[in-house]
Amino acid sequence: MANMRYTLPLLLFFNVMGMLRISAQVNPSLISASALKQLQTKEDTLKDYAFYLTTDSLPEERMIADSVFTRTLVRALQIPHSFYYPFDSVLGISKKYAPDSSFRIITWNLQYNDYYNRQRGAIQMNTKDGKLKLFPLRDASEFTDHPEDSIRTAKNWIGALYYNIIKKEDQGKSFYTLFGLDPNNAKSTLKWMEVLHFNSQGEPIFGGPFFSYERDSLPKKTQLRISLEYKKNARVLMDYIPDLDLILVDHLISENDDAESPWTLVPDGDQEGFKWEKGKWIHINKVFTQKLQDGKAPREQPLFNQPGQEKIPATKKGN
Repeated sequence: MANMRYTLPLLLFFNVMGMLRISAQVNPSLISASALKQLQTKEDTLKDYAFYLTTDSLPEERMIADSVFTRTLVRALQIPHSFYYPFDSVLGISKKYAPDSSFRIITWNLQYNDYYNRQRGAIQMNTKDGKLKLFPLRDASEFTDHPEDSIRTAKNWIGALYYNIIKKEDQGKSFYTLFGLDPNNAKSTLKWMEVLHFNSQGEPIFGGPFFSYERDSLPKKTQLRISLEYKKNARVLMDYIPDLDLILVDHLISENDDAESPWTLVPDGDQEGFKWEKGKWIHINKVFTQKLQDGKAPREQPLFNQPGQEKIPATKKGN
């Protein structure tokens, strides 16, 4: 991979994705000394190729780096008890553990050009004997027009780089809500929210009738997953807030009254929400409300002329 060339946008993406590192939430003591040495050697290679696939300016070089990275990652994960190894130095790659440490999801982005991104990934299960149980994730986003209306498997996954996983339970079953990012294209970014569970065969199932609008004044049909597409580089919230025990989602409006163009959408200051009840997320149309007296618009505290302070006279023209 000699003579690498880098572009500023990709370097910025690399820096942002570097924040997605996470340390293992389990005891790494099960890794033997020899296995640890092998994992450290693999990590050095993965670190280099992760850098190449997220920063090289040539798409063909990024594709080569992705291929080498994928093969090396699978070999690394085949090392006994690799689940406990966090690969902390491999930047630009999301490594998210389930809250109960039953699995982890490793995801990354491959940019072919400014208007074509696809995600790669795999779910690694935590096995008692330390042997590898892996579900490769195949991004099938481009083959569907209505991804919100489909239940999917690892073979036709809606690609995303996951930045959070939370666990909820219902009737003794575990459900994991995933929050993910898709760089999408040069004009807009996507965020995804969906529920993952495992079927009776232990296979991952993405999506389902988990997002209900039944309490809205004008209810719409239950969504199998939620997506937000918005203006590139806008700061948009879609995440679980532990202190509130709610999912908060920024409400979006168009900057130029063109709601049909998602690349014009930005937050308007309001948040919608979802609360987990009886095995599903119930929509809350507006989480925060503030009632104002008629004609009393909210304003910043004035700097001068506070009650009890001397009034500052107006300056006359010519003085």
